[in-house]
Amino acid sequence: MATSLRERKKAKTRRTIQEQALRLFAERGYEATTVEQIAEASEISPSTFFRYFPTKEDVVVQDDYDPLLIAEIVRQPAGLSPLPAVRAAFRAAFDELSPEELEQTLFRAKLSLSVPAVRVRTAEGLFTTVDALAQAIAERSGADQDSPAVRTFAGAVMGAMLPAIFSWVEQDGAQPLPDLVDEAIGYLEAGLPI
Repeated sequence: MATSLRERKKAKTRRTIQEQALRLFAERGYEATTVEQIAEASEISPSTFFRYFPTKEDVVVQDDYDPLLIAEIVRQPAGLSPLPAVRAAFRAAFDELSPEELEQTLFRAKLSLSVPAVRVRTAEGLFTTVDALAQAIAERSGADQDSPAVRTFAGAVMGAMLPAIFSWVEQDGAQPLPDLVDEAIGYLEAGLPI
């Protein structure tokens, strides 16, 4: 499906705002960077900034990865059970990211873990991610998205991914995130042996 010129321009503006914000956060620190500075660097007005991102925290938290991951989960072969499908989808989604996008994702994850306001906003976004995972799993399985089994499965997957992301940040990206997620999902598949 082709996107309109207007939609492409909006996506470009959104990317520019995010790139400039992350550059300024890296140079000046998150707290020291204002929305006005981000807007100026992006050559937009502060009101335009807020049309794209409701808060400064959202410029860090919002991304296009959930839809990419969900599409990959749905795209996995029908015979693949849910955990292997999520595993394969996560790896496929991250394989589509450029080295620059991976670096930006790591920086955003660092901000999400180290800046209290961003951490709170990230935690709020986890509910949306769990809902999206539940929707994808329900679509694959034909189960009800709101069933306790599907929601528990989505929550367990998200719960496994979080420590993998924490490790990735702590290691400064030394081990690839898909490998860490793969290992974490492996623990779920094995029944969480300790």
